Amino acid sequence: MDNIIRMDTVDVYNKMFGLETLNPLVTVVDLAEATRFPKRFTINYGVYAVYLKDTKCGDIRYGRQKYDYQDGTIVSFAPGQVAETEVLEGMRPMAKGVLFHPDLIKGTSLGREIKTYSFFSYSSNEALHLSEEERGIIIDCLAKTKAEISRPIDRLSRQLTVRNIQLLLDYCLRFYNRQFVTRMDANNDVLVRFEALLDDYCQDGRLRREGVPSVKYFAERVFLSPNYFGDLIKKTTGKTPLDYIQAKITGMAKDLLLDTEMTVSQIADELGFQYPQHLNRMFKKNVGVTPTEYRKGEKVRG
Repeated sequence: MDNIIRMDTVDVYNKMFGLETLNPLVTVVDLAEATRFPKRFTINYGVYAVYLKDTKCGDIRYGRQKYDYQDGTIVSFAPGQVAETEVLEGMRPMAKGVLFHPDLIKGTSLGREIKTYSFFSYSSNEALHLSEEERGIIIDCLAKTKAEISRPIDRLSRQLTVRNIQLLLDYCLRFYNRQFVTRMDANNDVLVRFEALLDDYCQDGRLRREGVPSVKYFAERVFLSPNYFGDLIKKTTGKTPLDYIQAKITGMAKDLLLDTEMTVSQIADELGFQYPQHLNRMFKKNVGVTPTEYRKGEKVRG
């Protein structure tokens, strides 16, 4: 691997491409204006970054896989992520984007809500593909952000800059929601595979041996990042993957409560819970009563 560039400030990125830094905490970049063009580099991000790729000029790798991006595609990164870029021979990078330091958004509504923009943790094959109209909206948001940071600083500068960035991120969320809908056939395939994987896990004894599975477990087996997988399932069905997992295990608990003489502790162990109170908590959340109350109530009705 190449030497890793620690991008702890936006100025590091600007110096890589020979661009001007107007604000130490935020920059809006247009690589058409770049005066330097590195061909291969690996970045350890200490800032947030959202790029609109104008042309496919090379490969971006996040982890072991390549980003699925084409002309008019959004890719994004958050602090702590590492991405490798290799520019194809004879090509030059062509992209617009915004990079901002976490300090810019501290104490703001965006700082409090930044984790809701789950696309920062999407990985390979999960880039955002834009229509021409959507691309125009993103470019307009970038232009407004750049106009704000180009102005002389006053007491509203930071507030308006952050609001413009949040508007851009909100549009990205909207466009991802559209993409989930337009890729419904592929999404349904993921849902079918998830349901089959969940059934297999619950039916072959792995619950007791390995415990309750995580969302990450299933995301990896359908080759998606946990965040993208969770958002896809929620958009497709209205339920989260965790809802599916808990509903499946709750149904199994009901069967064991009614069809066996096992104690609640034994059922908790059978279903992969380390402690009975964990089963009690999940069961009451989903059914409205504890396992013991459910068993008693069903026996009375029976």
